[in-house]
Amino acid sequence: MHVTKQTWTATVSAVLFVVLAAVIALVPVPYVTWSPGTTYDLFAQTGQGEDTIQITGADTFPTTGQLRMTTVSVTAPSSTLSLPEVLFSYWLPSREVLPRNAVYQPGEGASQITEQETRLMDDSQSMAVVAALRQSGVQVTDWPMVTSVSNSGPSADVMKPGDLIIAVDGEKTETKEAVTKAISLHNVGDPVLFTVLRDGVKVRLTVITRSTVNDPKKPIVGLKLTIGYSYAPRVSFAIDPQIGGSSAGLMFALAIHDQLSSADLVAGRVIAGSGTMDSDGRVGDVGGIQEKLAAAGRDQATIFLVPVNNCSDISEVPAGVRVVPVDSLAGATQALQQLADPAQAASVPVCP
Repeated sequence: MHVTKQTWTATVSAVLFVVLAAVIALVPVPYVTWSPGTTYDLFAQTGQGEDTIQITGADTFPTTGQLRMTTVSVTAPSSTLSLPEVLFSYWLPSREVLPRNAVYQPGEGASQITEQETRLMDDSQSMAVVAALRQSGVQVTDWPMVTSVSNSGPSADVMKPGDLIIAVDGEKTETKEAVTKAISLHNVGDPVLFTVLRDGVKVRLTVITRSTVNDPKKPIVGLKLTIGYSYAPRVSFAIDPQIGGSSAGLMFALAIHDQLSSADLVAGRVIAGSGTMDSDGRVGDVGGIQEKLAAAGRDQATIFLVPVNNCSDISEVPAGVRVVPVDSLAGATQALQQLADPAQAASVPVCP
């Protein structure tokens, strides 16, 4: 059978097209997607019958309604996307396509990313507890806290991360600088007596100082310090361990504060939101706010609390949702109280 030049060209072109299409469809591209994730009612019970947030050691009050933390569904660090998947996601509503390097640092493995996200969640919960207790009038005391202990240093097997240093050699230490100064008053080889709070129990520990490599006369104990906190109530969280990050701090703090307040803050409504929280009750901005807002609307929220600086990131608001900008836990509390009063509701700011 005779094959013409035109037929041969068309056949080769068709094969090349199929091969090229397959390559485009299969070769991963350096992008990830964000889409609306699951929302979690912080007043609900887990499948095991536990309260999502449990408070002991303080009087608590009943709550009504739902207070929902919001999440973003993001391409897993171990997964990749093809070009067709990226284009499809780009055109879908309430989805965002981002360069992979903007979400995951180059060279970081899945385990490192998971560990970092877990640490951010733990810090978020700790800050939310402190902010909520302060907002509720519960005494919280700042102390220098051990963040890490050098494995080869003199404090190894004596001090532990999380220890709150309340005194050195019997003298009260309220700041990191006070601890450092107290240690510096010793000679190399001297014992230093630390009084620490460990899991709420006062413990006395002795560490023998050593010298540094660069300065043989400088005493060290091999500790790194930050600021920690002591307070009477105990607050625990039953949150899915797969959820990480720091953006639920605002909602954690509101959930704790509402349980500690005799006033019903949520008052039967479905309220959602997102925002970081520091120990002084300040709200910080977060990523994925449009996707979180879409998730809140999907799950019947009527109020969505958003950090003030995230207002400009919102382009579309689901029907029936009022987006309220807040910059502090106190401000969020006040806004929810005003929104529950028809006479004051109109005065509460909205965005965008």
